[in-house]
Amino acid sequence: MVRILHMASPILPSLSTFRFAGSSRYGVSLSSYNPSRRFAYLGSAISQSHVFGLKASKLLRGEGTSIGVVAKNIVQASTSAAQENVLEWVKQDKRRMLHVVYRVGDLDRTIKFYTECLGMKLLRKRDIPEERYTNAFLGYGPEDSHFVIELTYNYGIDKYDIGTAFGHFGIAVEDVSKTVELIKAKGGKVTREPGAVKGGNTVIAFVEDPDGYKFELLERGPTPEPLCQVMLRVGDLDRSINFYEKAFGMELLRKRDNPEYKYTIAMMGYGPEDKNAVLELTYNYGVTEYDKGNGYAQIAIGTDDVYRTAEAIKLCGGKVTREPGPLPGISTKITACLDHDGWKSVCIYRQNSLILIARGFFVSLFLLVCSLFPPQ
Repeated sequence: MVRILHMASPILPSLSTFRFAGSSRYGVSLSSYNPSRRFAYLGSAISQSHVFGLKASKLLRGEGTSIGVVAKNIVQASTSAAQENVLEWVKQDKRRMLHVVYRVGDLDRTIKFYTECLGMKLLRKRDIPEERYTNAFLGYGPEDSHFVIELTYNYGIDKYDIGTAFGHFGIAVEDVSKTVELIKAKGGKVTREPGAVKGGNTVIAFVEDPDGYKFELLERGPTPEPLCQVMLRVGDLDRSINFYEKAFGMELLRKRDNPEYKYTIAMMGYGPEDKNAVLELTYNYGVTEYDKGNGYAQIAIGTDDVYRTAEAIKLCGGKVTREPGPLPGISTKITACLDHDGWKSVCIYRQNSLILIARGFFVSLFLLVCSLFPPQ
C-alpha cells in the first residue's frame, strides 16, 4: 500500500466549511491598489498653468500639442510596469496546492472506500446543519503539509453528474497490483487492470469510487505526497499553460504529445511530480468544450497575498468570481476565480491559517490544563 515520507513545510490553510460555487453572499470588493497616485505629479504641473495664462494652460493640457500624447504614454508605461511587477511577484510567491473539493452522494460510504481501499485517513469531519451540508477531509498526512481531499455532502442529494471535463485523481502506490487486489476484495470497481501506460513504462491501473470519480493508481517508490494528481480537460492547452504559469505561478514540469491517441498532456505544479501534487491538463485533438457536470468543484491554493493574486488573475484573462478580502466573521482572506475553461480555483491567505491554528492549539491546551487541574 502507500508509504509516506513526512516532509517539513509551511503551515497552510484549509478551506473547510465555505461553499463558493454559485454563491455570492460573501462578495466583498476590496483593493489595495490606488491608481490615482500616478496622476499626482501631472495635477501639480497643470495647476501651475495659471501663471502662464490660458495659452500655456492649453499647452499643458495637451490641446493642439503632443504633450497629451506624452502624458498618456507615461501613464501607459507606468501601468505596464505595475502589471509586470504583479506578474513577477507571482513567481516569487510561496504557493502550494492545499486541497481539491468535490461533492458526493453518501459521505460515510465514500469515507469507507477511501480509508479501506485507498489507504487514506479521515483527518476531520464537520457538519453544518444550518447550511445543510457536511464536510470531510481525507488524505495521507496533515493538511498543513499534504494535499488532501475535501468531500462535500449536501443534505438530500445522493447523486451528481461528473460530466466529461473532469478526468481523474492520481494516487502513487508502491505496488499497483496488490492495491488493485485489495480494492477488488472490498468490492471496488476496477476499470483498467494493472499494466504499463500507453507509450511508456510506468505501471498504472484505474479504479472508480462509489460516485464514479476515477482514480489512477501509479506505481512509484516512497513519496511524501501520495495524492499526486488532479487531471482536468481543457480546450486550448497552450492558453491554459500560459494562464497557470503567469496567474498562478506554476511551472510547466513536462509536456507530452500522443498523436497516436490524439491527445496532449501538460503537467503543471510547484515542484517535482514525485514530491508534490500536480495539475495534469489534457487536450484532446479538436475538442474545445466539455460538460463539467455538477460534481467536481475546485482546487484551493495557498498564497501570501490574495489581493495581488486577484490582480494577476485579471491581467491574465481569468475571471475573479469572489473579490479578495476576509470572510465575514473570521480573519481568513480569500479570492476565487475561473480560468478560460471555467475551472474554479480558490486562493487562501496562508498567514491567517498560522494564526488560527496557533489559536486553536492554545485553546485546546488551556482546556486540557483546566481538566487536569480543576479549580478548588
